[in-house]
Amino acid sequence: MQSGLTVGDFSRVTHLSVKTLRHYHEVGLLEPAEVNPVNGYRYYAPDQIPTAQVILRLRNLEMPVADVKAVLAAPDSAARNALIAAHLDRLETELARTRTAVDSLRNLLQRPAKAASVEHRTVPEATTVSIRAPVDRADVLAWWQGALGELHATVHAQGLRPTGPSGGLYASELFQHDRGEAIVFIPVEGFVHAVGRVAPYVVPAAELAVVTHHGSDVDLTYAELGSYTTRHEISVDGPLREYYLRDSHDTPDPAGWETEIGWPIFRADGNP
Repeated sequence: MQSGLTVGDFSRVTHLSVKTLRHYHEVGLLEPAEVNPVNGYRYYAPDQIPTAQVILRLRNLEMPVADVKAVLAAPDSAARNALIAAHLDRLETELARTRTAVDSLRNLLQRPAKAASVEHRTVPEATTVSIRAPVDRADVLAWWQGALGELHATVHAQGLRPTGPSGGLYASELFQHDRGEAIVFIPVEGFVHAVGRVAPYVVPAAELAVVTHHGSDVDLTYAELGSYTTRHEISVDGPLREYYLRDSHDTPDPAGWETEIGWPIFRADGNP
């Protein structure tokens, strides 16, 4: 094939390295137009250049080789565009996750050295409307937002009167083993009619060490509060508790959320 491009020339034209072209040949992504049976030299046709350019751009977008092959083999433009759009959606999701991680790291590095103010509080039992379920730790934020929205809708639909901020109880297993029971609740006055996963629930009384947290990186405040209770030897077993003074129901911006975090403690200070 004297009119073909050698692998070196094709590499220079397409900006795909010789090593990469060899790999694409081996995996069947971009095979040479001809391979000399005597010396094994590979030759590419000029009309393979556009295909190579498409491959280069898709790989620059971190599309897996198998998905690139699927795009090239798509029967029509609609199918091809659907595959590319799905990959772009995955990239955007990953980008959002990366941005969240970067913001979280910056918050950690810029966090003031001053310790948070801890309040010891006696919390009475409360009649609530609630949703409870075993939850994977990775899903807890999405579950929390959905459950909280459903509870607010239930309170409105049943004509209940909220008597305090919404809240949550989270079993230790959720943090220790990445799965455990979570309960989201709204304290109310009135008869709660159980519908679907919504049910009445009496949140038990508790002695708590409480810190107010602003924003979404709640793990940092949990660390401070846990260190405080351990240092003072007052930590006891029991679910961790949160009260949402300002949450996703009030603003979609996590920076505007305000949460009271409660850690169960043994109180021996004689305060009411």
